[in-house]
Amino acid sequence: MIVVIIAVVSKNAPEVAGTPTPSVSVAVSATPTPSVSASATPSASVSKTPTPTLVPAVKVFNVSAKPFEFSMKEIKVKKGDTVRILFANTEGTHDWVIDQFKARTPVIQAGKTATVEFVADKSGTFEYYCSVANHRQMGMKGNLIVE
Repeated sequence: MIVVIIAVVSKNAPEVAGTPTPSVSVAVSATPTPSVSASATPSASVSKTPTPTLVPAVKVFNVSAKPFEFSMKEIKVKKGDTVRILFANTEGTHDWVIDQFKARTPVIQAGKTATVEFVADKSGTFEYYCSVANHRQMGMKGNLIVE
């Protein structure tokens, strides 16, 4: 707000007590108060809901071995699954091997166990077998089917 007061005394104004009154002008102004304007611009934030990460399933299979035979002739999993073989030898000396996934247990004696884990990252049918002596040729094998 600006306030201006002007007082003007004119030469032609009546004289007081016989003396002429000089002409005077006075101006007073106040510094305007700054105005503050608030804008009501809405603030918007977009938050994305995190996309759930699919954790590949761990498929666990108990496979036992005895001379020239595995307890499971076929194992089925989905591509991307982690496969865990809990291998138990009930008689003789055996191992469990699948070349395409570079997975194998150590050769173990009767009464011992071993575990091997791998990711089934290829689709197809893959043969697993016992690599001891001629056990594979004698029928100690099975198939891993990855869909």
